Amino acid sequence: MKKIIDLRSDTVTKPSDAMRKAMFEAEVGDDVYKEDPTVNRLEKYTAELLGKEAALFVPSGVMGNQICLNVLTQPGDEVICEKDAHIFQYESGTPAALSGLQLSLVDGGPLGIFTAEQVKPLIRPLSAYYMARTRVIEIENTHNRAGGTINSIENIKSIAALAKKNNLLMHLDGARIWNASVAKGIPPSQYAKYFDSISCCLSKGLGAPVGSIIAGSKDFITEAFRIRKRWGGGMRQIGILGAAGLFALQNNIPRLKEDHEKAKILADRLSKIPGITINKELVQTNIVMFSPVKISAEKFLAKCVKNNLLLGTGKVGVIRAVTHLDVSFEEIEQAAKIMEQIME
Repeated sequence: MKKIIDLRSDTVTKPSDAMRKAMFEAEVGDDVYKEDPTVNRLEKYTAELLGKEAALFVPSGVMGNQICLNVLTQPGDEVICEKDAHIFQYESGTPAALSGLQLSLVDGGPLGIFTAEQVKPLIRPLSAYYMARTRVIEIENTHNRAGGTINSIENIKSIAALAKKNNLLMHLDGARIWNASVAKGIPPSQYAKYFDSISCCLSKGLGAPVGSIIAGSKDFITEAFRIRKRWGGGMRQIGILGAAGLFALQNNIPRLKEDHEKAKILADRLSKIPGITINKELVQTNIVMFSPVKISAEKFLAKCVKNNLLLGTGKVGVIRAVTHLDVSFEEIEQAAKIMEQIME
């Protein structure tokens, strides 16, 4: 049977043999009692990596983001975020459903990046008791729906200064912060330092099967631990999963550079195919967004499936391809050839 090339997401990776070995050998304990030594090591390692006082392992990125927002806010508060932010587009209305929050949306343009100048007029005056209280500014880095674009340190610093001036808090959806770090050669702690909370995925480009990490101050994580339990995220002998996350952080961050190279190669190949439109300048990490012109996105995806190529969708009419550790450079070339044949 011909191998399927799966570029739907970097969440489709399987644990490597070395990662499975680490999971098999993991020392475990009851994490609800904070007695799982492997998860304790994972949390300590991640907190140090991000330059934060403490960290907490959670089952998913959605839970990570939403715990952070819940801890930072009160029901009725408002969170400022980009209009295509993951917390708005892909988290099932959870800010409203679980925390009673409303979102104020900023247009970050094709890059999904807004500025302090855009945020300033959205901050509600404290005297306006009849309005929602602006409480948090949320930034997604890298920005998924914009195609893995990177928010610069300079821009983040400017927004953080505005937040501090107005007594607002900052949350970083850093699901792919590792990609931003590798692409720019900037330690993740340099990105994280401007935020009160941060959520990072282990199950995307790093190859772990499950899990995310949230980080912040000790007091913040103490409250986050309580909310995780309230929402059903308290787990028992999870060192098996924690070992995969620890292995991922210790071994798979530098190799993300390869994924970025694969994405650029794919983008370049697609740019030469008649009938496909792509902006190569938006391909900054491991996500490639493009559109077929003479065929609908649905028909294009269906034809790819018939040729053992799996792709995902971005915005309406936009195809998304995500490179990762389980797809080789050779398979990237094969994928490009398949799409070229489809467009003939």
